[in-house]
Amino acid sequence: MCSGGFAKCLGITLMPLSIVCVLCNILLFLPGGKSVESKYITDKVWYFGGILGSGVLMMFPALVFLGLKNNDCCGCCGNESCGRRFAMLSSILFAAVGVMGAGYSVIVSAVAINHGPKCLARVNSTEQQWVYPFSNGDYLSNQTSWERCLEPVNVVHWHLSLFSVLLVVGIIQVLLCAVQVVNGLLGALCGGCCGCCGGVSIVVFLFFLLPRF
Repeated sequence: MCSGGFAKCLGITLMPLSIVCVLCNILLFLPGGKSVESKYITDKVWYFGGILGSGVLMMFPALVFLGLKNNDCCGCCGNESCGRRFAMLSSILFAAVGVMGAGYSVIVSAVAINHGPKCLARVNSTEQQWVYPFSNGDYLSNQTSWERCLEPVNVVHWHLSLFSVLLVVGIIQVLLCAVQVVNGLLGALCGGCCGCCGGVSIVVFLFFLLPRF
């Protein structure tokens, strides 16, 4: 497979993943599926890890990867492979942007899962307040403690499920962008030609990488 064609496959994969992250982040503004005042929304939602990190910032490299296939036959200065090599080198920079964006989303999601959601909870026998009743992830292995959150209903499930999706998808995006860094280097060295060392090396690289995951 040509380096450009392989990059296009990565772009096709990254695009729907970005959309999923944007949707998850938007749903987090509706804790438990209900509309609440902004001050009652978990603060980590306002970091926009899914919208900015794994969403907007990831769409840039995804679009670049999609266009690399069209650059397979470009030439410059009388050298047919010049355009291909430059395109593959530029894709490495966009892949780095994708790694940073997805990495940001992963960090925000991990911290949000650890801290838990903001909800209406009983702080003593007579008083209820909007607080963060959990800390240090202690609620993850103790589902009975989820009953501390009185409102919104099922907010813990909502919070944990959506941030878990953002965490997993973010990790996948980081891995895909890391693969494109290697693919871009090989494409720049070999010109991204079908049948040359680029295509063979990519297959060999994935053969040794995938079993480790």
